[in-house]
This record gives sequence, C-alpha cells and structure tokens, in this order.
Amino acid sequence: MPAKMATRGLSVWYGSKRAIQDVTLDVEENAVTALIGPSGCGKSTFLRTLNRMNDLVEGCRVEGVVTLDGEDVYGRDVDAVAVRRRVGMVFQKSNPFPRSIFENVAFGLRIAGMRDRQTLAARVEESLRDAALWDEVKDRLGDSALALSGGQQQRLCIARALAVRPEVVLMDEPASALDPIATARIEELIRELKRRYTIVIVTHSMQQAARVSDFTAFFYMGELVEYGPTERIFTRPIQKRTEEYITGRFG
Repeated sequence: MPAKMATRGLSVWYGSKRAIQDVTLDVEENAVTALIGPSGCGKSTFLRTLNRMNDLVEGCRVEGVVTLDGEDVYGRDVDAVAVRRRVGMVFQKSNPFPRSIFENVAFGLRIAGMRDRQTLAARVEESLRDAALWDEVKDRLGDSALALSGGQQQRLCIARALAVRPEVVLMDEPASALDPIATARIEELIRELKRRYTIVIVTHSMQQAARVSDFTAFFYMGELVEYGPTERIFTRPIQKRTEEYITGRFG
C-alpha cells in the first residue's frame, strides 16, 4: 500500500543555510511516525514542510517533493490552506484562543463556512470526545479556554485540529511542557487517534518515541540518518550514529 505522505529528495533552506538535506521518507497511513534527534537537527523544519507551514517563514525555500496520497503538495495549482486542512498541526506550547472552549473548537469550522448551530455543536462534541476531553468540559463549554489546566489546553488544541477532520495530524513536541500525568494522557490519546488518523510527532524524549510510535526517523545535522520500525531502531539500529544517540553517548 502506498504511503499516506512521502518526501523525495527534500531540502529546506533558510536564506543561505540548509536546514534539511535530501530527505527521502515515507509516512505510513494510520501509524505514528516519531522524529527524534538532538536540538537543531531539522526535526521541526521537516515536520513543517509536510503542511507547508514553512511557506510562512520569510527566506525559506523548499526543494524536492512532498506528496499526500501521491499528489505533490507544493504543486503549482495546490492551495496551501487546503493542504493545512488535510494535514493539521498541534504545537509544542498549547495555544488556545482567549475565547470559550466551544469557540476554540468551532474556530476552523466557522472559517470553513459552517454556520448551522446544531451541526457546529455536534462537530465540537465529536472533536472533544476524540481528544478525550468531552467529559471534563461538557458542562462548561461557555467558559474561557484559558481557565483549563495545561494538559487540558493541549487536548483542546488537539480537538481544534481534529474538528476540520484532517487526514494527517502533525504534533511538534506536544507534551514537552506538561507534567508526567498530563503527558501520559496525551500519549494514550495519540495511540487511540492513530486508528483514524496518520500521525507524525516530533519528540525530544526517546522513551516517548518508543512508547507511542510505530516508526522512528533519526535526524542529525539536517540529514535523515536512519528510519524504520521503532522496535528495530531502538533494539537493532543499523547506523552507528543512531546507536550512539539512543544509548545517550551524544545529543
């Protein structure tokens, strides 16, 4: 079965600095792919190329091919906003809007033109259930999202990303600012979500990558060093640099 997303010879420049070099990688459908590697190795840059978030960075240039269901997302006639609707994003720091819980989740739906109150309410409930948050907030949907705990805010941001029904969800260190209990909830949620979504997660925690992902890609200095099933990467890496990073000899 062809990969849900794929990159071929992908390079990214910020001005004259090459942040990613010639990365070829398949993102499998209904699986979690973890991107690991030391800070500044290109993980987040790679993640943002998948839904064209780098288009918003001045001086950024992308070369190579990124496909979604076999179609080039950087094709001349492709609308970046349409790509981002299909490939959602959850950021490292939870960023709820200073609005009600309901309006946070409904935000993308309203932008897409959904007006019917009943349909909106059903979709908001569905998304909050998908993000394992509904039971905690169903009686206070009109309250400010900023009153939620850090872990709840991050799950709210996941609900907001899911509301527009993307096919792929990108997560950039979604639990790095959370305590261990909230982190465990997010990890449990990721495992649950892969039944319906394709997920790519950047994580600085190798334990987290081992716990939640099916495939792992190890980046170093802008290059993809090794990629494969998570269990093999962590127990029988082929590349010496992968083994040294995983065993804590550098990074």
